[in-house]
Amino acid sequence: MARRSSIPKLTGRVALVAGATRGAGRGIARALGEAGATVYCTGRSVKGKPSPYGRPETIEETAAMIKAAGGTAIAIRVDHTNEKNVRAVFRRIMRAHKRVDIVVDSVAGEDPLMGLYGHLWQADLSKAEAIFRQGLTSRIITAKHAALAMIPARRGLIVEVTENDMMGGGGNPMSQAVKMAQKVLPLFWAAELTQHRIAVLAITPGFLRSESMLDHLGVTEANWRDAGKKDPNFLQSESPLFVGRAVAALAADPKVRDRTGTLVSSWELGRDYGLSDYDGRRPDWGRHKIDFSVLPAAWIDVFRTGTNLELEWLTTLAKRTRRFKAKIPP
Repeated sequence: MARRSSIPKLTGRVALVAGATRGAGRGIARALGEAGATVYCTGRSVKGKPSPYGRPETIEETAAMIKAAGGTAIAIRVDHTNEKNVRAVFRRIMRAHKRVDIVVDSVAGEDPLMGLYGHLWQADLSKAEAIFRQGLTSRIITAKHAALAMIPARRGLIVEVTENDMMGGGGNPMSQAVKMAQKVLPLFWAAELTQHRIAVLAITPGFLRSESMLDHLGVTEANWRDAGKKDPNFLQSESPLFVGRAVAALAADPKVRDRTGTLVSSWELGRDYGLSDYDGRRPDWGRHKIDFSVLPAAWIDVFRTGTNLELEWLTTLAKRTRRFKAKIPP
């Protein structure tokens, strides 16, 4: 695939980024605005009503960043677990622009409930329904209304932001189920929406320098490399803008439907499109030799066993899928 180092052109396109408050969602919203799209930044955190998990970022801040860089952005408070809210924001966008070209969903990417680590037998199930509602049901609601807005125009791109470019992801049974669904549902939706010329993908960033990760490591974006003393892997991290530029490149690619149903990564798209981060670096988590010494030995054992089982599982599933495909009438 041809490499492209310049910023893609999305002038005239209309995008909605759900969960644009922080992290990957904020980076994606900024990159779409950087490329010229009109960006609707949605989420629950607004001035005077901060994040329910205590973060200070707001969707207004994200919109202000886009505007300061010369872009166009509108911040709208939306609870994506509420279908009435979601339906209303899509109707508002359609009234104003008569189109929705790009919908990216990063809701609950850094929800603390998703970040609780523990084995199956240690799981705290008291918040299970809340995790599923926030991390999964909200995604289905938003994708449904994105499809309804795009089908009449026979065009569009829906992107689900997830974690990891393999099956695994998440540190507890609830987050594992959510992350797995965020990767597999786009595959099913792509099959349904192909006839309407709508592409659906899942994307994962690499080691993301989100606001919460910087806080966790005790650094800022200005001195983030200092955290490499604690975790050498962090030196291969990427800013949220990098995965954002990957999504913008996808949206500008006239052959994006060739990727429908796939799980892509920021680093692979970075190679394909010749992308760089805001500082000129080209982070590549896929080619990074991970230093596992910073992780507990028990985790490494689980990773080793799980990877072997996953390979066996996928190989068997591929054989079964090929057999079933052969039975489908041409």
